[in-house]
Amino acid sequence: MKKNRLVALIILMAGAITSAHAQENVLKINIFSPIVKTFNVSYERKLSATGSFQLGAFFTSYSPEDTKFSGFGITPEYRFYLSETEAPAGVYVAPFVRYQNFKLTEESSASKGTYSSFGGGLVIGKQWIFKEKISIDAFVGPQFSSGNVKVTDGTDNFDTGVFDGFGVRAGLTFGFAF
Repeated sequence: MKKNRLVALIILMAGAITSAHAQENVLKINIFSPIVKTFNVSYERKLSATGSFQLGAFFTSYSPEDTKFSGFGITPEYRFYLSETEAPAGVYVAPFVRYQNFKLTEESSASKGTYSSFGGGLVIGKQWIFKEKISIDAFVGPQFSSGNVKVTDGTDNFDTGVFDGFGVRAGLTFGFAF
């Protein structure tokens, strides 16, 4: 058992050393998410000179009106870098999909339920890497989401408009490239 742990540790350290010089990974947080009581983190991995894969996850406890949403979402996306600089820096276009799962609470009627949705969209953005370590990534684009509510207690008065239908996905992330 100890031998397996040692081998795994050596492999992880070797991977970290070889990727440290290439900036093939970026770990980042969306700095606007706390405004809507959300924590959003993303991990991007360079796959080629012009492409990368990013996986984002968020956790929220947001109340846009009388309906309180608390739960999580995941957003995988593939980034096509269009600029002359090598990924993960420069201008990109990224199709994405998103899955969301929330517990719902209606403040006025004390109703409870769950909401899950699936959707996707397309963003355009630009990522800068400063001093080969610090990343700033700005993006915006249309998205669509469709889901269903399951009432567990009370009536179906939930307003899912913020998370259901057409909308805009935008963000500004700050991160660390390695």
